[in-house]
Amino acid sequence: MKTYTFSALIDRMKYIKRWGLMYNTRIETLAEHSAQTAQLSCILASAANQMFGADVSPEKVAAAAVYHDAAEVLTGDLPTPIKYKNAELRNAYKALEESAEKSLLELLPAELLADMEPIITHSNLNEREKLIVKAADRLSSLIKCIEETQTGNHEFKRALKSQYPPLEDMHLPEVNWFMQTMLPAYFSSLDELVDGKF
Repeated sequence: MKTYTFSALIDRMKYIKRWGLMYNTRIETLAEHSAQTAQLSCILASAANQMFGADVSPEKVAAAAVYHDAAEVLTGDLPTPIKYKNAELRNAYKALEESAEKSLLELLPAELLADMEPIITHSNLNEREKLIVKAADRLSSLIKCIEETQTGNHEFKRALKSQYPPLEDMHLPEVNWFMQTMLPAYFSSLDELVDGKF
């Protein structure tokens, strides 16, 4: 029976460190970030449906979020200031990501491609669902910046400020709701969280 390497390679997301050019008080791995992005995507999608009349799938966005950076097991994590420095770099990196996704899909049995290809490429998501995954990705980065600045790491002060405008520019009511009602708790201690008093 043939052996397939897709899952074992994806598992190596736990070895890829994010924020590589910045001093971190605690290293964050790509696996942690992907799990948090999935959790946030699910909450945002549920809020979009239940509070703002959207028609999105929490299950689809959560699955897409788990794999949203999967290509980085082949490309590594390129720091955001470099990745988005200019259109030429941004386009080149996008093409590299798409090529890496294709390479990953080739490591799966053909029988799984019908299910897995849309999850990896996000081709099964509608526009609102794609925005939700993108917002969750950005919220995860914002939360990391909050955690670092809360420990006194000034390296993340500018990064923290830079996370808010792109989230606000999405004009997603579920994101605004999250930032008003859930984000403040990330500034709290464990005792405050357990007591529900911040």
